[in-house]
Amino acid sequence: MYKNYIFDLYGTLIDIRTDEWSDDLWKKMAILYGYKGALYSFEELHSEYDRLVELEKKTVRKKHPDYKVIDIKIEKVFKKLYTQKGVKATKSLVEFTAAAFRCYSTSLLRLYDGVIDFLDTLKAKGKRIYLLSNAQRYFTVNELDMLGLTKYFDGICISSDEECSKPDTNYFKILFDRYGLEKSESIMIGNDHLTDIGGAADFGIDSLYIKQEISPELSESDEKELKSTYRILDGDVYQMKKLTVK
Repeated sequence: MYKNYIFDLYGTLIDIRTDEWSDDLWKKMAILYGYKGALYSFEELHSEYDRLVELEKKTVRKKHPDYKVIDIKIEKVFKKLYTQKGVKATKSLVEFTAAAFRCYSTSLLRLYDGVIDFLDTLKAKGKRIYLLSNAQRYFTVNELDMLGLTKYFDGICISSDEECSKPDTNYFKILFDRYGLEKSESIMIGNDHLTDIGGAADFGIDSLYIKQEISPELSESDEKELKSTYRILDGDVYQMKKLTVK
């Protein structure tokens, strides 16, 4: 049926809950930066983080004028938050800071039921499995390893690496060019009707939409206009195998 299965990650394979805006997170991060000699109030740290994120976005937009949807390397922001306070930030310190930020902001991280069964089935049938995720490498690589997913992928694209995000067709093209994929042999599987499904439709490949609790809101009109080849509206991952594997 298909040779190449391209997955979104968060909300598709991994159920996750994060809050990057809470005062509690920024109070903890201010303490961490303070431990390393970069003294901030939590309000100042949060404000500077937001400011530096916007500066990085402007830089990336200038660098990639053809990209419709960009992403940044968040580690650059964590590093600048040290250096602008006169602290030399090593790569290991930046990695630790990013990991701490992700841990402090995450309240749930688990695989959806049925994910391993589906991936094992695909591997047993000789299918190729790829990841096309709007995500940050400094967060995602750890989580893929932690949940035992890394070994399943024949290729991984993370938006922060490419500075391009779904639904931009340039991001899909990066994956397809890098791994020599054929559109007619490929399907995109994701939980976001705009980024995953809309992007796949614009790029010209089949798709499967799965609605999960953390999926963006899907109105009745959105559901009627959903561009996916297949749809699962009750979050049942086990249906993926029934719909797409012969």
